[in-house]
Amino acid sequence: MANTGKRVAVVLAKNFEDIEATSPIEALEGAGAEITIIGTETGPIEGKKGAVLEATTTFKDVTLADFDMLLIPGGGAPENLRIDGGAVAWTKAFTESSKPVGAICHGAQLLISADVLRGRTLTAVNKVRDDVRNAGGNYVDEALVIDGNLITSRVPGDLPQFNDALVSALNGNS
Repeated sequence: MANTGKRVAVVLAKNFEDIEATSPIEALEGAGAEITIIGTETGPIEGKKGAVLEATTTFKDVTLADFDMLLIPGGGAPENLRIDGGAVAWTKAFTESSKPVGAICHGAQLLISADVLRGRTLTAVNKVRDDVRNAGGNYVDEALVIDGNLITSRVPGDLPQFNDALVSALNGNS
């Protein structure tokens, strides 16, 4: 498909859940999006199961205007990103910009640290449901939850619905 001119920021750190990054990236690229991997530093980032994706930029080198959507894959990456002040501040600002934000599995951990879940309904892997509630979010156990600009799913089994929702949001359909 032709490039849509839409740009998606994928925030990653080591130990990301491979399929939760690669599957949405493939779906978004298939819809014509340009993907940029953002890390705490540039270079290869290794997933839990051996996938390697290249961070071509860092949080200090990008602006919100550079992107149309934010994707936060799960696994250990959100836990590693949430201790980085730049990653947290950038995620907070992006989420508050009302542009689409997709988070799957442990991705909610970065949103929790960014303090953007108060009053929002979302889902995540059930291991972080209490953390979501403690951050003021309304946790529900569903395959896909869309609350305004926030698009969330629980686990790799939810990827078909999650990917469809991301592509729809990227194309301006909610």
